[in-house]
Formats: sequence, C-alpha cells, structure tokens
Amino acid sequence: MVKSQRQISLRERLNISRLAIAHPWLTVCFWLAVTVAGLLAFSSLKYALFPDITFPVVVVNAQAPIETALETETKLTVPIEQQLQSLAGLDDTRSSTYSGQTVVSIAFDVGTNLESSTEAVETALQQAELPPESTFETISINLNESAAITYAIKSESKTLPELIQIAKEQILPPIAELPGVLKIKLLGDATPDEEENNSSITASPTLARFNNENAVAFQVIKRGEANTLEVVSRVEEAVQQLQAGLPEVQLVLAETEADYIREATQATIDALLLAIVLAVLVIFPFLRNFRATLITALAIPISLLGTCIAMAVAGFNLETITLLALALVIGIIVDDAIVDVENISRHIEAGETPRQAAIAGTDEIGWTVSASTLTIVAVFLPIAFMGGTVGQFFKPFGLTVSVAVFTSLLVARTLSPVLAVYWLRHGYAETRRHGDTETVETSPIPNSQFPIPNSQFPIPNSQFPIPNSQFPIPNSQGLAHHYHNLLRWSLNHRQIVVGLAVASFIAGIALIPLIPKGFIPKLDRGEFNIVYTSPLPDLSSRFEGLNPSPEQEQEASSNTPADNTGSIFGDLFQSPIKILLYKSRSVAREIEEVVLDSSAVESVFTTVGVRGEPNKGELYVKLKEERQFHTAEVQEQLRAALPKLDGVTISVEDIQFVDTGGEKPLQVGLVSDDLETLYSSAQEIKARVEKLPGLVDVTVTGEDNKADSIAEIERLNGQRVAYISANLSQGQALGDATDQVVTEAQAILPDGVQIDLEGDSARIGSIFGSFAGTLSLSVACMLSLLLLVFGRLLEPLVVGLSLPLSIVGAMLALLVTQSNFGMISLIGLIFLLGLLDKNALLLMDYANQLRQSGLSRTEAVLQTGVVRLRPIMMTTASTILGMLPIAFGLGAGSELRQPMAVAIIGGLITSTLLSLIVVPVLYTLLEDLWLKFFKGSQLNRCSTQK
Repeated sequence: MVKSQRQISLRERLNISRLAIAHPWLTVCFWLAVTVAGLLAFSSLKYALFPDITFPVVVVNAQAPIETALETETKLTVPIEQQLQSLAGLDDTRSSTYSGQTVVSIAFDVGTNLESSTEAVETALQQAELPPESTFETISINLNESAAITYAIKSESKTLPELIQIAKEQILPPIAELPGVLKIKLLGDATPDEEENNSSITASPTLARFNNENAVAFQVIKRGEANTLEVVSRVEEAVQQLQAGLPEVQLVLAETEADYIREATQATIDALLLAIVLAVLVIFPFLRNFRATLITALAIPISLLGTCIAMAVAGFNLETITLLALALVIGIIVDDAIVDVENISRHIEAGETPRQAAIAGTDEIGWTVSASTLTIVAVFLPIAFMGGTVGQFFKPFGLTVSVAVFTSLLVARTLSPVLAVYWLRHGYAETRRHGDTETVETSPIPNSQFPIPNSQFPIPNSQFPIPNSQFPIPNSQGLAHHYHNLLRWSLNHRQIVVGLAVASFIAGIALIPLIPKGFIPKLDRGEFNIVYTSPLPDLSSRFEGLNPSPEQEQEASSNTPADNTGSIFGDLFQSPIKILLYKSRSVAREIEEVVLDSSAVESVFTTVGVRGEPNKGELYVKLKEERQFHTAEVQEQLRAALPKLDGVTISVEDIQFVDTGGEKPLQVGLVSDDLETLYSSAQEIKARVEKLPGLVDVTVTGEDNKADSIAEIERLNGQRVAYISANLSQGQALGDATDQVVTEAQAILPDGVQIDLEGDSARIGSIFGSFAGTLSLSVACMLSLLLLVFGRLLEPLVVGLSLPLSIVGAMLALLVTQSNFGMISLIGLIFLLGLLDKNALLLMDYANQLRQSGLSRTEAVLQTGVVRLRPIMMTTASTILGMLPIAFGLGAGSELRQPMAVAIIGGLITSTLLSLIVVPVLYTLLEDLWLKFFKGSQLNRCSTQK
C-alpha cells in the first residue's frame, strides 16, 4: 500500500518521480515537446569533421638592406622578437631569417581574438628599434580560413590565357559573392596583374596542372566561422549554373574536403544508430518483456534529442567529437532507464501494483541513481574546461556528454516511471517468475578465515520499504547462483581478492609501454599530398644559367589550345620567378607520370609555386573509392616508385585537419646558440634517423648552410633551432618513433645542444599532461559529491580504490588490437571511471538500505550482489554491444573512433567482473579496518556521522 502523506519522508518527497507519476499527462506532454524541439534542433545542426577551433597566428615579414643572414638576425630578427615577447596571450614565436629578410610567426593561445592580437603586434613593432631603412608588414592568419573546394578549368578550344580571362571576368566574381566565401585564389597564372587583385579575388605567380595537363584553377577560401559543407554546396550550385553558360569550358572538381566530411559524418551516424539498436536488443533477454524493453528503449532517442537542443543553443556541430559523445552516452542512458525499469519490475514481481511498484521502486533507488549520474557529470564536465588546443578540441565533448547524461537522468526519473505505471502489468511478473527462479535465504558465512563481524558501523538513514531476506535467484544453476557462491567465497578470502585486484592494476600499468601511442590516429582518407622542393639556383647574376630548356622553348612557341602559354612567355625571361615556376613544373611532370601509373589513383591536381615559393610544388592525389589497397599502402608504393631527381626533395604527406604549412607529424628541435654545432649535429642525427625502420621523408632545416655561408637561420622563442622532421610509414606509432629519434639524438648530442619536441610529437606529452590534471580534478569532484551524498568517507573511499579496476582490460584491448593510445582512447578511460563509479554506488547504497532494515552486513552484501547483478550485467552488455559497431572500425573516419570503443569494451569486461567482487570486499574490509585502527579518531568520527 502507498504511504500516507504523513508517513512520507523528506527524501521521498524530493523524489521527482512521485511528482511525475502524480501528473502523468503533463510529464508525457513535456517530453513530447522536447522530442519535437529536438528534431527541429537536430535538423538545424551543421555537419563538420572536427570542432571549430580558432588558431590565431600573426606573421611579420620584415626587410632591410642587410647583406648576410647573421647580420639580419642581429639587427632585424632579435629586436622584433624581444619587442613581441611580452604580448598578452602569446604562445610561441618562430622566425626564419635570410639575407636582408626575416619572417616571424607569432602564435597566440587558442581562442585569442585575432584582430586584437594583430593590433597588439603592430603597436609593438612601431616601438621596436629597427634599422632606418627597414620595412615590415603584418599578415593575420586564421588557420580555419582554409580551402573548401578547388576547381580546374579546362577547354579543348581555349588557350590558357583565354581561360584565365574567362575565369577573371565570368567565373570568379559571382562565386566570390557567395555567403561564407572569404576570397578566391586564381591558380595557373605565372604573370598575374597585382593591380587586379582585390579583397575577394587574388592571384600570385603559380602554375596548375590536372591529370598531367596544364590547366587554370581556382581555390575557394572559406571564412573562419563558415561551415565547409554549406560553402561547398553553394559553390557547387553556382558552378552548375556557370557551366550551363560556358559550353566550351569544363569546370572539373579537383579537390575538396567536403566528400570526406560527408562520408565520415554519415559513417559515425550509422554507427550511432546501429549502437542504439544493439543496445536495445540486448535488454530484452534480461527483461523478457516487450513493454519493459520498449520503456527502456524510448529513453535513448528522447535523451539524445534533448541533447541536440543544448547543442544547437551552444552552436555546436554534428562532427566527429560530438557524435562520439552521443555514441558514448548510449550506455549511460540505457543504464539510467534499466535501473529504474528493472527495479520497478522487481517490485511488480513481488506482487505490488504497477503504481505501487513505480513509487516504491523509484523511492528505493532514486537518490542513488541521481547521485551516481551526477558523479558522471562531475567526471566529464571538467573536460569542457581543459586549456590549450586539446581543451578547445574537447569542449563540445565534455558539454555534450554532461547534458546528455543529465537529460537521461530526467527521462529515467520522470517518463520511465510514468510509462511503467500504465504499460507494465501483473502478467509480466508471472511470466518472469514462472519456472525460472527459486528463493534462497542467505545465511552467515561458515568457517570464515577472515571473520566479518556484524558491524555496528552506522549506516545512512533509509525510510523506505526493503524486501525481506528471501530474494529470487534466477535459474539456480545459472549466472546468479554461481555469482552468489563466488561472492560468498570472496568475502571469506578478502586478502586474496584484494591482492588479485592490485595485481590486475599493476599488470595494466605494465602494459602501457607496449601500446602504440600517438596524438590523433592516422585516417584512411583516400587522399594525400606529395610535396616537392626543387633546387634554388644562384640568382646573383641576372638569368645566368636560367635559359629555357628546349621543352620550354617548344611550349612557348606552341599555339595548341589550352596548352599555349601565349603572352606569358612573351616576357618570361624578364623575371627569374617565372623561370623557376616553369623549371619546377618539369619536376611536377615527372612525379605525375609515376603517380598516374598507379591503378589506385583517380586524379592528380598540381600547384606549382605553393606558399609563394616558385621552386615548391604540391600534388593532391585522390584515390579511387574501389581500390585494393589502403591509403597508407598506396603511399608506401609511391614512395618506392617516385623518381630520384638531383637536388629535389620529395615527401608524401598526410592531409591534416588544420593546414600548418606542411609540418610533419614527427618533429624534434635541436636548440643551441652555436650554429656550426647545431647544424652539424642535426645532419649527423638525420643520418642515423634515416636508418631507423618506420621513418620516411626525413628532413632537417639549414641543410644549405655552410661553414662560411649561412643562408637561413631558424629560431624558436628567441633561441636558434634546427628541426629534424619525418613522416611515419604504415603501422609506425608516433610515440614510439619519437622515442627512437630522441634516443638517437641523445647518443651523439654534444654539450650545449638541447632537445625540444615540436609538432604532434610535443602534443602527445601535452595530451597526457592535460588529461592527468583533468582526471585528477574529475576524481576529486566525484569523491566530493559522494562524500556530500553519503555523509561519510567509507563509500567514497571504496569508489576511489575500485576505479583502477578498468585499467587492465582497457590496456589489454588496446594492445591486442594495436589501437592508438592517445587523445581519443583517453576519453574511453574517463568514461569507464564514471560507469564503474555508478555500479559501485548501486551496490553499496542497496547494502546500506538492507542493513538499515535490520539485516546483518554479510547477509546484506550477499543479497545486494544478487539483486543488483541483473541491472549491472544489462548495462554492461548494452554498452559493449553499443560500442561494437564503432570498435569494428567500419566506414570513413573509423580510425579516429575505434580506439575509444576498444578501450571501453576491454575496460568494461574486466571492471564489471572485478567490481562485482572487489567492491563488496572493499566495503567490508575498509569498514573493519576503520573500526580497528581509527576508533575514536577524527577520521572515524567523520566516517561514522549519520
């Protein structure tokens, strides 16, 4: 019978489920409104590959009439760096110094306002003491202002000059006016008219080629805040309209990131939907009732749609990180619903009406479920406030998970009980009890080697009904019966259990050095770049040695359509830059011929003169969707087949989600004031690194420097530096490769030269450092909340000591699958902490309730284990099955998602098995130890308060 109002305790009055059950239609209508609003919010969310992160960079290009690089460093570079070092929000300064010129790159903290940073740089430079005839310009760079899409312009009847004219007059102006477009770069014009450049259409001396043919091209640069897919869609529509009016011209898609974004996002959504289906399917065998399963299943879409509302308000996108967050919380959402529905079902099995069962069931576990869910929020919320690039990267993740978990709690505490009142019936209880359970009465543990007294240790008050000690064990020969016997044995052998738990933790830690470590897993995007640098001739004598080759002479005089350079060669030899472009293009041709011979290659788009350097070129290689080899395998094949050209360096590069100017993933800096020692050490280390397996395209800065002639000086944060950079071959982990390079460097490093990790090599360390601090804060918040809820130290200490139980399973799973241990897998470990905490709370709170009702500690612990076994196993099974589609690595971008799922599955298997035994053992052991060693102390008084 339901209690009278006079009998209802304060704790029960605060139970939001009672309010929801009292007003069922209001509850249902509220969640219907949330569902509709969530659908609208979901439809408004934009697709992206990664979160929007602002990387503010200001570049200073200074020049002065100075003859040597060393003198330029002293008179130009150093004064500029000293003037900038006190700027607010400064992250680092990097400079490249040449004879009479220095380029200083100033990077500010992620999220710093770029406009105000640029103004601060300009103000500081005006106060710098520079040579009288020096000049400088500042350039603001937002790395989010990237190329969204590139088109090649081809024709069978038009010459290149004619195509350039058509592009300038008919094609580029309407596209430049599209929303989200910052500017358009015209490629393929070796002699651009600088006066024609404006804020929306620019051109610099470049040459372009598409599939081994000369071409004209244009690159659409999106605004930093614009969505790539939206900009690309607008450009594609505009190109279709323009193509209809230009029958003699073909606008051919040459390069875009949009295709991969669409594929990766859709693959993540597909994995999310499959995870939902699998999570629901695994519930039915436990509940064995369609209505109970449906109530649990409804919590998933409603909670996710409620989360979409918060995402839309916060301005988040549907991208890899937020979709991972949604996939991750499926297990928690199911857990909240399972615990409530399963507990209500258990009361119905005991003969109560659905309404009585809903009220009693939610009263019984409401406080614990709410507290445990809030501890998960306490675990994930600090992630949203991490600093640096990692913090900006995971801010949407932390907030999305926190909102989703809180929303799932509200659904489980309001909608699920209401639906249970009207959908669950007594027939359900009969179905579950029929021929499937037997009643077992607990008894004291006989012949205990380590007796467990019926402690007088105070238990937090509980004023709701507790089932008697006769409790059902499904299928006496099944899992629950065996678990009951194992738990009884474990309570008799607590020291052995604790020893095994400690051993498992040590084993997990010992596995860490064996696991591949990295920043972000390498993605099989089906596209990559080949970057080359041709030798830069001595231009001290005008055009000496720069006469055109016979091939160029033939090309200049040719009048073939689209291949004729027309008037370009009319004054070609008035500028060495143009000559270098054409010489560099001949290098590109030789590379293209090899690349296009591969059966896996679909297209090649080449830009000669990238980043304003005429001797540098970049080939964008697009692979066929239906191909026999992975991207990394094709890269290895091409590395072996690419031509060996005198003085030409060729590097096969992965496409990064932010263009950092061709920075390789592995980068080690050598710092020293002695240039001769610096560059000789770098060359010696390079020679050793090139012999290491798994490292390719090894380069070192300052290779052109000689003892009597310094051509280039690199500086980092006011110190001279030489960078050793390398790409990784297939299967090579960045962390392991970095360790190898550092070991080789330390073996020969002379005194006065220091090692400084850069690029992704440095980011690995920052990731683990950031997560270590965040994890400590998360655990502190979680334990503080538990202390507030329970009012004593026992339960928080048990939870804290049981948290490492997931380490061994997660590490073993990562090792067996050779998954990357880095930024993504660390998120999985944090999730495991939250779920393990929740399971431990369910066990301890119910044991406290049983002890409060008069059961001995031993009987309460045994009964708690069997009663809570089913919801814990349901949660574990549904979470594991929900992670399986992600762990299998299906679809584009799966390499990024997979490590998290692998870590969660492995960690859940071991943590669930261990926590079902270790938590009850620690619960009894710590209580005995406190009573024995801290009796009368402040610790005991704190822990025994009611």
